[in-house]
Amino acid sequence: MNAPAPTQDELKAMVGQAALAYVPRGEIVGVGTGSTVNKFIEALATIKGEIRGAVSSSVASTERLRALGIEVFDSNAVDELAVYIDGADEIDGRGFMVKGGGAALTREKIVAAQSRRFVCIADASKRVDVLGAFPLPVEVIPMAARRIMRQFAALGGVAQVREKDGAPLVTDNGQHILDVSGLAIADPLGFESEVNQWPGVVTVGVFAHQKADVCLLAAPQGVQTLSFG
Repeated sequence: MNAPAPTQDELKAMVGQAALAYVPRGEIVGVGTGSTVNKFIEALATIKGEIRGAVSSSVASTERLRALGIEVFDSNAVDELAVYIDGADEIDGRGFMVKGGGAALTREKIVAAQSRRFVCIADASKRVDVLGAFPLPVEVIPMAARRIMRQFAALGGVAQVREKDGAPLVTDNGQHILDVSGLAIADPLGFESEVNQWPGVVTVGVFAHQKADVCLLAAPQGVQTLSFG
């Protein structure tokens, strides 16, 4: 009989473990947010004596790292990180991504910009030809939300305020998230640059200027490595 296909949880654990090969020993590691990254954090704890610590992109990841005995540094205390390891909601063939499903996109982009190398860890279902099928997260200042929703409507997108427990979700930065569906983002660099200019936008969840250098994709056949120039 054929072995059963690995579960999503097992795929995440597989790619989290594979990411350890990209962790420079003796350095501080940039760590992202999300369920796949949680598996990486568990793997990272097995070599915690070989790294100095981590810079984290969210309160949730910070708490998880510290619970496993990994020191977490403030990003302002570190000039540069050798590597940032994080997941993605979508990634295309050039290493451009949509991120922010876990509402940590602003801090994720900050830590990515601080790092020399971005290693994306994901399962194969996140690989797409064109970004936009996953609703695009955009962190916004609340007073600007309605106007920004109208600006997305002019581009053919439908935006709604993300909620939690019947009220707008509040990010770690005290802001709100818009989730925008109906977009096909053929020019991620241009799109990110445009939306960044809209007053009230804190961060758009297109990671094109801070794209992945490497992506580790977990599939039932094993982990596939994609490298982007």
